[in-house]
Amino acid sequence: MTASPNSTTPEARLTAAPFAHPMYIMVKPVGSACNLRCDYCYYLEKQHLYANEGRQMLSDELLERFIREYIESQTTPEVLFTWHGGEPLVRPLAFYEKVVRLQQRYARGRRIANSLQTNGTLINDDWARFFHDQGWLIGVSLDGPEAYHDAFRRTRGGGPSFRNVIRGIDILNRHAVEWNALAVANRLNGDHPLSFYRFFKNIGCQYIQVTPVVERLAHHDDGRQLASLVDEGQLAPFSIRPKQWGNFLCTIFDEWVRHDVSMFFFNIFDATLANWVGVAPGLCTMAKHCGHAGVMEHNGDVYSCDHFVFPEYKLGNIHEQSLVEMMYSERQRRFGRAKADSLPTQCRECQWLNACHGECPRNRFIHTANGEPGLNYLCEGYRQYFSHVAPYMDVMKRLLGEKRPPAEIMDMLATGALR
Repeated sequence: MTASPNSTTPEARLTAAPFAHPMYIMVKPVGSACNLRCDYCYYLEKQHLYANEGRQMLSDELLERFIREYIESQTTPEVLFTWHGGEPLVRPLAFYEKVVRLQQRYARGRRIANSLQTNGTLINDDWARFFHDQGWLIGVSLDGPEAYHDAFRRTRGGGPSFRNVIRGIDILNRHAVEWNALAVANRLNGDHPLSFYRFFKNIGCQYIQVTPVVERLAHHDDGRQLASLVDEGQLAPFSIRPKQWGNFLCTIFDEWVRHDVSMFFFNIFDATLANWVGVAPGLCTMAKHCGHAGVMEHNGDVYSCDHFVFPEYKLGNIHEQSLVEMMYSERQRRFGRAKADSLPTQCRECQWLNACHGECPRNRFIHTANGEPGLNYLCEGYRQYFSHVAPYMDVMKRLLGEKRPPAEIMDMLATGALR
């Protein structure tokens, strides 16, 4: 979810709104239900939180309550809905047709935008026609070439999923549906940045959102395995290594800056430039504060963040409190401020602080050289990356300050005039 607020890329529709106004809530219409069993999915295990509730599906009554209240809570002319999972296409098309009808009923002159994140395997012509006709932006989870993707993203029975994802993308393309790739950089594909990046170029994907997978495992009595911030946990074997992450970013940046500026968009490069020039990035992990985006579960429970669906981060339930009360609560404000307030001294004194802001708090589980807790596990990789791209970012910042048109700056980069 990650373009600069000034970006004209399609992904900007998905990310700019949360930073234009703090009221942003992702919806999980099927909870953690999914037709795949990806090794590093941080959401599959959330079924244990609601093990006593049976089938985890958003009811019609709750759907209408959420849509009405969510629209009424906004102060911006455009209201962005994001449907996530699990796999949201587990719900039938009729569910999302009802979504559109309810949005139209309660819009009262607001522009309504929708985005949906899917693994792509269930897409057919009916889905694609609907997405096209309604103007939905679709995020497709895809981790690069077949061998990389199928290593961790497999079916319930352990079979591969890559070819079904590509089939889904082909259908989206056939119906002219706007889509972007959301990829995970992990221990395997992290060693092959160029083949990873060129794969997406070859399939015509113009916007790539990459997230480094960093998960820790800590078994609990309630059945969950992922560690929350208060747990020690053991690093999951598929997690990317810090130095590997730095090499991954630097290698792709060199390819991008030489050949693909203004043609292909890479979320972290956009966010880096935004921070460099003092503009709030569209990538929450690189923003100064958290708390911009909550998540609502199938039963109305609201949590501080999609990556913090643990009991200790539950804000309440829409049946008992309004969305405004929960998202503007002092508890959520503390959650948002804690990202900056909890930085260790090493981060506060780091030359790259304003480019990084400590990245995501969920990755801050190692100690600094002085033994202070709260250092980001990926710090070494980010320091390598920021040092590598700094000359380019400095020049682009200067040219932007001279009021050069962004297109002109991109052309200068692409032709080598800035090197």
